[in-house]
Amino acid sequence: MTDKPAVLVQLDEVEDPELDISIVELGLVYDVRIETNENGLHAEIDMTLTSPGCPAAAEIMAATHRAALTTEGIDSVHVNLVWSPRWDPKVHASEDAKMDMGIWD
Repeated sequence: MTDKPAVLVQLDEVEDPELDISIVELGLVYDVRIETNENGLHAEIDMTLTSPGCPAAAEIMAATHRAALTTEGIDSVHVNLVWSPRWDPKVHASEDAKMDMGIWD
């Protein structure tokens, strides 16, 4: 069965091109929901960006969509760009990503 962790494994391959850190590690992926629709399994992804003016927004969104579609069993994907809650690396990023960015608790 395809599930959220399976999609997150694929999304972990997508990196923010400015930070060279995975969007999953950065905590930019807020939620992944797997639904069944008339076309099969659908992944609905809620994600944000490091800033509203992110110059790589289109590139990151497209890479996220492509990566999710490579998940075995997923037939369609929709990526929702959300701004709430506002991304905060101290809150959302993994410990490894915080270290890579030089953020210390």
